[in-house]
Amino acid sequence: MFRDQEDAARRLAAQLKGRPLYQPLVLAIPRGGAVTGAVLAQELGADLDVVLSRKLRAPGQPEVAIGAIAEDGQVYLNPQAEAVFDLLEDYLIEERRQQLAEIARRRKLFRAVRPQAPIAGRSVIVTDDGIATGSTMFAALQAVKAQQPRELLVAVPVASPDRLEEIRRWCDDVVCLLAPEEFQAVGQFYADFTQVEDDEVVELLRAFAAPARAPTASKAR
Repeated sequence: MFRDQEDAARRLAAQLKGRPLYQPLVLAIPRGGAVTGAVLAQELGADLDVVLSRKLRAPGQPEVAIGAIAEDGQVYLNPQAEAVFDLLEDYLIEERRQQLAEIARRRKLFRAVRPQAPIAGRSVIVTDDGIATGSTMFAALQAVKAQQPRELLVAVPVASPDRLEEIRRWCDDVVCLLAPEEFQAVGQFYADFTQVEDDEVVELLRAFAAPARAPTASKAR
């Protein structure tokens, strides 16, 4: 059990310290991964940026992900959704449009304080506060890999064990503190799982974009 995202990220950073990284860049999946990413970047002496991906919601069940879409428009569909793609095709066209609109809104907000960091040739760590279905992580990894990083790592505090095994095939290495068989949801492993808001992501990006980095990556709450 973690106290909060900062506690989880510090424990995660301890597993990465001492690892040789070339011009390291931490890419956080907002909003939940922003605090995790900020702490990792500070502890590892890395740059911080975001990678924008959004889950594609199941028809009539918006809390259930059937896939995800990345900032570049690439779509990842869960195997179950791929199996019934013909039935979902019309629905997915509209769902894709809605999620791309939300990505565009966030891109405008976040890029106003932090222009997109270069990825090619660098050690890139993609992070979130946890992995449940893995959809947004899969979509993010597709988009990042296309930009030719030197190495692509995934670092998360907790993950569903079956999803974790799948993610290992999409990157060079995975660092995960907990992968319990009794996994139900990411939030069950945090004493404080307060939602991260857009303004907090903006403040974290602003701190790392500034010439003189802020002394801590603490939450803005």
